Amino acid sequence: MLEDFARDIAALLDELSVTNIVLWGLSMGGQIVLEFYRLFPHSVRALILADTFAQLDSDARRQERYDTAERLLREGMDDYAAEVLPKMITPKTIREQPEVAEHVLTMMRTTSPAGAAAALRGRAERQDYTPLLPEIMVPTLIVVGSDDEFTPISDAEFMHQRIPNSKMVVIDATGHMPNLENPDEFNRVVTEFAETLALS
Repeated sequence: MLEDFARDIAALLDELSVTNIVLWGLSMGGQIVLEFYRLFPHSVRALILADTFAQLDSDARRQERYDTAERLLREGMDDYAAEVLPKMITPKTIREQPEVAEHVLTMMRTTSPAGAAAALRGRAERQDYTPLLPEIMVPTLIVVGSDDEFTPISDAEFMHQRIPNSKMVVIDATGHMPNLENPDEFNRVVTEFAETLALS
């Protein structure tokens, strides 16, 4: 499934005659970025990997994805969205930025259950990107929220230690979505990274 997403990106870039891209992805999007680099490394100028991880799921985590997929097909998204909100963003963000909490809830609740279930299964069945990491030869920015429960700092460090030309940044007091919880800091980090690319 992730290969399908990566090939769709490649087809769009071909249609637009765009080459030498900086590709960014968060969470599952980061795994799609890794899959794209695996298939099309010569199309990539740089990578941004946010709140994602490269290694395979444990057996328990893989089964949890399958079980959750079945649950979403049975029950829909509403209860699940309310349950995982404090993992998507921090409780502090929920208290102090209710508009962000409402935005994230709305995104999850309006997602197709069938689409969410397919995404869960696709992630459960994806390949291990660990062997790819030392082969990434482009500048890579790794960003992670300090309180991310889904992809903790240790997952970011795992990638950072293996990708030769990588930089890692932890955004304080944010969870799995630092781009929404602290957009000013997130955008500053990404802008600084982009500026280094312009100079190189």
